[in-house]
Amino acid sequence: MGKTLYLECYSGISGDMTVAALLDLGADREVLEKTLESLGVSGFRTEISRVKKSGLDACDFAVILDEAHENHDHDMEYLHGHVHRERHEQPEHERHGEYHDYEYPEHVRHGEAHAHDHLSAEHVHGAEHHHDHEVERHHGTETHGHHHEHRGLKEIREILLASSMTERAKKTALSVFEILAAAEAKAHGVPVEQVHFHEVGAVDSIVDVAAAAICLDNLDVTEVIVPKLCEGTGTVRCQHGILPVPVPAVANIVEQNQLNLKITNVKGELVTPTGAAITAAVRTSDTLPDRFTIEKTGLGAGKRQYDCPGFLRAMIIRREGVPGKGQAAEGHIQKTAETDSGRAREEGGTSDRDRICRLETDIDDCTGENLGLVMEKLFAAGAREVHYTPIFMKKNRPAYELSVICDPDNIRRMEEIIFRETTTIGIRRTLMERTVLKRRQENIQTPLGQAAVKICVLPDGREVCYPEYESVQSLAAAGDLSFQETYRQIQNSWDRER
Repeated sequence: MGKTLYLECYSGISGDMTVAALLDLGADREVLEKTLESLGVSGFRTEISRVKKSGLDACDFAVILDEAHENHDHDMEYLHGHVHRERHEQPEHERHGEYHDYEYPEHVRHGEAHAHDHLSAEHVHGAEHHHDHEVERHHGTETHGHHHEHRGLKEIREILLASSMTERAKKTALSVFEILAAAEAKAHGVPVEQVHFHEVGAVDSIVDVAAAAICLDNLDVTEVIVPKLCEGTGTVRCQHGILPVPVPAVANIVEQNQLNLKITNVKGELVTPTGAAITAAVRTSDTLPDRFTIEKTGLGAGKRQYDCPGFLRAMIIRREGVPGKGQAAEGHIQKTAETDSGRAREEGGTSDRDRICRLETDIDDCTGENLGLVMEKLFAAGAREVHYTPIFMKKNRPAYELSVICDPDNIRRMEEIIFRETTTIGIRRTLMERTVLKRRQENIQTPLGQAAVKICVLPDGREVCYPEYESVQSLAAAGDLSFQETYRQIQNSWDRER
């Protein structure tokens, strides 16, 4: 059974903070590094270390670009008008990541990224901080003698799909980039297909996003709760002037995905576009359970120095009443259900009370044939009910909401089928009490032949007969009658037998 992750974003969120927090929670470092090697992009290495943030021990994740791709970070004094430590006073892992992460696409340099046009190529750090010389490349003029490839969503999708990432991790990473591209396209008034990521920026962007997806998959996180994103105030300087915080890309992601944003008194940018996009892609709820236990906590360090703790706290939590390690949650739920149902029967009522589970997931990239097969397999595995509801998801995408009603002890089997047979990466689970009429199955003789019926006892003690579909269909075909006429004749036969 998957885990529930709670992200506490009091100091904002970014790509590298997320990866660091997940590593601190126990995501396998070797799995991460081996999978990143399969991405097929060059010019980087990753560095994982321990740092102090507000006096607390935290994990730090940094993407280090090689000499051919190296771009250095900028002074906080220029960006926000505050003097911080000189570059030579900072440890290496901070020099390679003054800012949260390095995710801004190239076209953002036309007005959104924290770019500083007075700096030369050697002083540009990652995709977040590109300058006029790169804008000139975007318009076809090369000023520094280095060729740089431009990657759009198509190229990034090919990179991710060709990697050894699991299908679930690939889907998560692709969703993040789609959300980023949609936000940037809106900010700059261009179609999504025209959003391109510069070669240097795309490297660390891909690494940050892929690493977060790999770690979430490795931890088997299926539910992510993010009540709110805390953002700072003020402005940031870009090559075409001053922009307010939150920057347009973040504001668009918040708007398009209905994230909860809280503006704090901290001067500076706390939420990066990558951090916001990861949140939008993986969040399944914004409401914490009333009571829960914490199984593990992880701290992911940020790179900027602001008047806040400067880390992302992530927790694996367990709702009260849900068994922890070594216990079968489904069995626990079923035991409770049996107790409740037995109590109703002992009270002598005409109905039983028990519990069932409803599983739900929204799917926008499965074919109709695929979904039809999923329904058949779920019913074959014991689902009580399966249905699809047409919905429209973000970006007005036509999609289907899959709903499955099952016994609590069958949850694991249902989820295994859904994850294996569909493209979903998360399933909502709701335990529900229900009141069920007492019923019994009977076979009765009718003028048309033998028919199976269900006899239900109403709360007032009256009994009603419901012919079973298969019997009605068979007798209707044999007698060349309509379904409705056959149904009525079966009911009339039961009434006469009483």
